[in-house]
Amino acid sequence: MSEDAHRSSAAEIPVTTNGELDQSPDQVFQRDSYSGSPGALNLSDSCMSPNHFSPTAEGAGEPGPFQGPMKGESQSGALVLSDDLRNPALEKLELVRKWSINTYKCTRQILSEKLGKGSKTVDLELEAQIEVLRDNKRKYQQVIRLAQTLAGQLAQIMQTQKQLADAFSDLSLKSPELHEEFGYNAETQKLLSKNGETLLAAIHFFISSVNTLVDKTIEDTMINIKQYEFARVEYDAYRTDLEEMNLGPRDAATVPKIEMSQQQFQIHREKYEKMRSDVSVKLKFLEENKVKVLHNQLILFHNAIAAYYAGNQEQLEQTLKQFHIKLKVPGGESPSWLEESH
Repeated sequence: MSEDAHRSSAAEIPVTTNGELDQSPDQVFQRDSYSGSPGALNLSDSCMSPNHFSPTAEGAGEPGPFQGPMKGESQSGALVLSDDLRNPALEKLELVRKWSINTYKCTRQILSEKLGKGSKTVDLELEAQIEVLRDNKRKYQQVIRLAQTLAGQLAQIMQTQKQLADAFSDLSLKSPELHEEFGYNAETQKLLSKNGETLLAAIHFFISSVNTLVDKTIEDTMINIKQYEFARVEYDAYRTDLEEMNLGPRDAATVPKIEMSQQQFQIHREKYEKMRSDVSVKLKFLEENKVKVLHNQLILFHNAIAAYYAGNQEQLEQTLKQFHIKLKVPGGESPSWLEESH
């Protein structure tokens, strides 16, 4: 063998990271003989799975006959890394594919229902309860807006009463002949303004409580209802898909598809039935909570309004104590007109 041939063979011997031979000379010779033999390149081996590689303590590949596409190519972790990175990408593509199919089926079902061509699963009792809840929510929101308007108007009246009381007091001091008359009116306007603050605290407490019922308690149930309605659309979409397949021919090509459609239909039917049960229970608890909250708040609102316009200051203050409402402290740091004590 010539000197160039020896140099070429030596240059092809791979080493590990610590400078030691990656494989024994016999194995290197065996590798050269494999790579030089006809038909040694196996295309299927170029797409190896991570199980083909087992790193040693030095980080090199296990010794053995070379089966790669190029002679002398070292076995590093690069190929294993690319395979690991490829798997999440394939999983994402599969998720996108399933999402697209599901979206298409649901969109087709919704359009079919709107056009009056598709069948729709309806639970009459549950749908009636949901419609009543939606209607009540709109009416409660209207009550809140009107109560807010009343509170704003009352605050303006109170401001005017305070200014009028100050004007009467000033005139009482500067008009000796009408001192008592101006004084009586000043005290009356001050009392009305004070009672207005008490009533305003009760109204704000009413608004806050009903607003919590609508924006949190009822809205939480509405989210569950939306999930239930979407589950219903999915169920009907896969039900329609299965019905269409069952009407077609049954052969070796269609039977697996029908079986897959049957499995998907069963999955979405169970999901729909679970969501329907959950919403039914949620509506029951919501009704009980709603009655309890509104019962207390309506009594508060009635008693406070009645006591204010009857001029019964003692009854008005007793109403606030009954519902544990504290007036806003003048000059104190308070974000609202009231706070609930426990």
